[in-house]
Amino acid sequence: MNTAAHPVPYAVPYRGARRRPRQPFPWVPAFIVFQLACQLMLISGLAGVRVLVRMAAFGASLALLALLRGRGSAHPARGPAIFVFAILGVCIFHPETSSSAAGIAQVGLYGAVIAPLFWVPRLTAIDIRALRQTVMVLWAFHTFSAAIGVVQVYRPGTLQPPLSTVVQSKGKGYVESLKITTATGQRVFRPMGLTDVPGGAAVSGLYAVLLGVGFFLTRRTPLALGASLASIVLGAACLYLSQVRSLAVMTGISLLAVGAVLVWRKDVKRLSMLGFGVIGMLLLGYVMAVNMAGAAVTNRMASLVQARPTQVYYDNRGRFLEDALMKTLPAAPFGEGLGHWGMTATYFGGSGPGKNIWVEIQWAGWIVDGGAPLLFTYLLAVGVCLIATWRIARARPPGPEAHDLPFWAAIVMAYSVGALALTFSYPIFVSQSGMEFWLLNATLFAAARYARQAALAAEAPG
Repeated sequence: MNTAAHPVPYAVPYRGARRRPRQPFPWVPAFIVFQLACQLMLISGLAGVRVLVRMAAFGASLALLALLRGRGSAHPARGPAIFVFAILGVCIFHPETSSSAAGIAQVGLYGAVIAPLFWVPRLTAIDIRALRQTVMVLWAFHTFSAAIGVVQVYRPGTLQPPLSTVVQSKGKGYVESLKITTATGQRVFRPMGLTDVPGGAAVSGLYAVLLGVGFFLTRRTPLALGASLASIVLGAACLYLSQVRSLAVMTGISLLAVGAVLVWRKDVKRLSMLGFGVIGMLLLGYVMAVNMAGAAVTNRMASLVQARPTQVYYDNRGRFLEDALMKTLPAAPFGEGLGHWGMTATYFGGSGPGKNIWVEIQWAGWIVDGGAPLLFTYLLAVGVCLIATWRIARARPPGPEAHDLPFWAAIVMAYSVGALALTFSYPIFVSQSGMEFWLLNATLFAAARYARQAALAAEAPG
């Protein structure tokens, strides 16, 4: 039987069902979820392993830096960031470094914070959808946390997490100073939200306001508009109740930055929405906070305008900046070694109180750790990052699929400007907030690159 002339049916090559293209793993949203899960673990029954949880949160970023591979082009700030690593590496061998373990831990902390700048752009599948997912996860979590914070003041004792053991160890007087008096006369902790630190919900308030503004300016459905406006109100109320003035100022600076970008783009419609809708919600949040905490809110906010802004800043944080620039930097232009302040000094220092240095602001931290080289190189990396984000914010959308890319770039830039301003009040670039700075900017860069490549591919003949 000539099977070649009469092929039997089962001789036909089998063709199975066509497989769908394999979707890449959403590393960035998953990383955000992991970070938030670590934050939740701190207020759960696992708070006893606080050190391990904190190490896991930062270690995940270092693990992705080491393990993730990809072909994406590098972020423009990658060069200065490499020099930051190099300077910190040399500082391990500084004769005044607290200990080898503390030095390595401090370098690891800086590295974990800035690592998203390296591993996120390697991922070639990050598009505007992935950017929206990342922002959505952050927005949902922080809005919920801000709402919890408001409830903690409105109904004292409700949804109250256990207080951080680190805070408790500072004594009864310090713990009492973290409370406010409500309009009914009760003493309650400042809103903790989903943290274990009084006032910790202020960060969530910032995100709820700023990312709420982003959705307010880009979404059109009634549900999305209502949710974004509610987020702004809750975030603002939480900020006022938390009484962390530096974050309140950062929020104001960020909103001004959003407005500046809209003015530059001549986007009158969104500028009007920002001017009337958002400011109205901020005022509503203020009224809500005053109704709950009365004089505690009005007195705290009034302290920001009781004197010239420069005098207010100098009385609270300016003297730390003056000491860092006028005393520490001339005395130690190449720094005082690593491991003398912050978490690494607490967990890895072990050299006695004489080696500890009090650091309140990021500028002082840079100068203590690496002197002038680290200060200027890190600022250069931040500056290059801001320029890259600004270029995306001012450009036209590469295609219809990425029509809202410039507006999200404006939001990320506004957050970044606020973060830069916060360096004068808080060491943000050795914290999870600093890591989110690099993560958001790197994700935006990768999404813009994907949108440009997709637009070029669509225009290509054939």
